[in-house]
Amino acid sequence: MTDEQAAPEAAWTGDAAFVAELEACLRLRRAPGIGPRTWKRIFDRYDSAVDAVADARAFGPRGLCDDAVAAGLARGVSTEAAKREIEAAAAKGLLPLPYFHPAYPARLRDLPDPPVALYVVGDARLLCAPCVAMVGARQCSRYGFAAAHDIAAGLAASGITVVSGLAYGIDRQAHLGGLTGPGRSVAVCGTGLDLVYPDANLDVWRALAAEGAIISEFPPGTPPQSQNFPIRNRIIAGLSLGVMVVEAAARSGSLITARLALDQGREVFALPGPVNLPTYAGCHALLAQGARLVQTAEDIVTALARELAAFVDMPRPAPPVAPKRAPAASKRAPASSNKPSVPPAPPVAPCAPVAPPSDLSPLEAAIVGLLADGSKRHIDALARTLDAASGALSQALVLLEMKGLVRKWPGMYYTREVEG
Repeated sequence: MTDEQAAPEAAWTGDAAFVAELEACLRLRRAPGIGPRTWKRIFDRYDSAVDAVADARAFGPRGLCDDAVAAGLARGVSTEAAKREIEAAAAKGLLPLPYFHPAYPARLRDLPDPPVALYVVGDARLLCAPCVAMVGARQCSRYGFAAAHDIAAGLAASGITVVSGLAYGIDRQAHLGGLTGPGRSVAVCGTGLDLVYPDANLDVWRALAAEGAIISEFPPGTPPQSQNFPIRNRIIAGLSLGVMVVEAAARSGSLITARLALDQGREVFALPGPVNLPTYAGCHALLAQGARLVQTAEDIVTALARELAAFVDMPRPAPPVAPKRAPAASKRAPASSNKPSVPPAPPVAPCAPVAPPSDLSPLEAAIVGLLADGSKRHIDALARTLDAASGALSQALVLLEMKGLVRKWPGMYYTREVEG
């Protein structure tokens, strides 16, 4: 991609040609009777979505879709819905990438069912960088937890962008590890980008918005419906040169992403785990089927050496002019006030804590000192004890998690990270 092939500017609503192209893409996506594989066939015949929609009545004779479906598109049955979606995206400060825009990732165009458009928060250039996906269990083991962070950090240090799904567990650690290096990290969401799911990952969402990227093909306002997440998995695999499964049970959804990667001609990597852990049965099955065994980030970099070499001399796209601030993201409603706001925390087994570095900020050092006794503390309790503002405390906790010094648990509890 050349410097001239920049992503759309934040003021994209003032670019009539860009808005017309986006509207045409959304009209196709919203037209009854037209799905991803159909709009792929349509896009393969035209140079722009505007040209395709203008020629909609010819879709039937050309075998692209039924005559009745084509006639409905030509009459504009989906026009108003597309316009409303554009207005919502503009109001939320989202950056759209329609299918034919030069900044749309070329690897997704190779899919048989590519998204007609993407919405982006953060740095859209990362979508065209060398990417590796990391997926795995939400309820992961300590072994998988540490491995996800360490491998992601190693990939990012090598300039590789870590792609994951913003779920809890392995996804969270993959993003945090990726954000420690120049490769950074991209989250692919199964909701509209004006929502954060799960809401416990709001801190990671904010870090990605500032230092990485968050993308979705779903319109603003789309809730976390179960059917959306397998759909978004094809984008996680499609953006990436390979998919790393860090921890997965025999029927894990992560295996869907691995299968999609194989279907797309991508490499599949798997981490071997303890044989007595059911959450590694899926990884061991992948290895038995021929997936590449990975223990370190270097294993992945070596396996992808030929693919990565293609990026060495490739011009990077000019930086997109992102919105001045990240769009405001909604969270799920808090629990009703008649329940305890902070449930009792289970005990934590005593282990040797990771030694803290000497370059911590005063707040970071205070948090580490407070957790040094091995206790598990809720973020509200930390805020009261340290007399810290919630925003500063959240940021410090994310930084400590990225440094491998604290661990976040479900329910917004934190402990010191331990060795081994």
